[in-house]
Amino acid sequence: MIKRALHLAAFGLLSTSAADAAAPIDNSALDKPEFRAHKATYGVVYRLPQEVNAILDAKVNGALKEDLLKLGLKTEAETPNMPHVTVVHIHSADPATPARMLKALPKPPAPLRLTLKTFYPTEAAKGAGHPWWLDLGVVKSGQGFEDMMRYNTVATAALAPLRDGPLPRVTGPVYAKMGDAGKDLVKTMGVSGVNIMQDGKEVRAHNPHTTLVYSMAPYDARLQDAMKQESDKFNAVLPDGIDTTFKDVSIVEIGFAGNVVREIYRVSLEDGSVIDVATGKPAGS
Repeated sequence: MIKRALHLAAFGLLSTSAADAAAPIDNSALDKPEFRAHKATYGVVYRLPQEVNAILDAKVNGALKEDLLKLGLKTEAETPNMPHVTVVHIHSADPATPARMLKALPKPPAPLRLTLKTFYPTEAAKGAGHPWWLDLGVVKSGQGFEDMMRYNTVATAALAPLRDGPLPRVTGPVYAKMGDAGKDLVKTMGVSGVNIMQDGKEVRAHNPHTTLVYSMAPYDARLQDAMKQESDKFNAVLPDGIDTTFKDVSIVEIGFAGNVVREIYRVSLEDGSVIDVATGKPAGS
């Protein structure tokens, strides 16, 4: 534990002063009918362990890609992504944002034991048309899940002030279709689906999951039916889900729909050490 604390302190992970350097937050996009222009989205995510990726590659991903191509979803079949479960996403055009996130990042939890289970399709907001996703959920019980949810609460509070405005994918037609609770989160946190403290109590809207399909195609009846069939098929293939342990958390760059396009920093949940992924060396060295 001493080693872990020293690593965290050395890289400023216990500090929240980074928020002071953030650009002013502009929510004007929420009043417009179109999506906000996407500059750069950054996030904190748990990488899926290699053994989980191996199971998904063997039992799901190949068949899923074939089915996407048959449906005419070539972009979706070829979208690059680092498989992950999100903690929180923020939008900022400032390229210094990842370093500020590293400085503001609260102390991560110990390794998380979890079960990934249940495939399902979901929309950014029902009736918005797009974006939509095909997800694999996380079993919502156990110590690992509770620790994951608590970390979402503190990480959201620490990192949301670093945004320059709302995530583009929750503006325009999506924002217009959201309920009041979702709109309030977007206004105050820049994103929906996160946990916050309200009147001294934790209010949980976070739904941890890993995404297999990212799409901006119109989510019409044909695709809704197709994704229901895909979900049913893969739930039959993996009825018990996949037990795993997350051992690190990463600061990453993210595409418009939420797919990871670049891993920047990786923080060990075991000892708190931080790696600059581009160099493979300890961050700051």
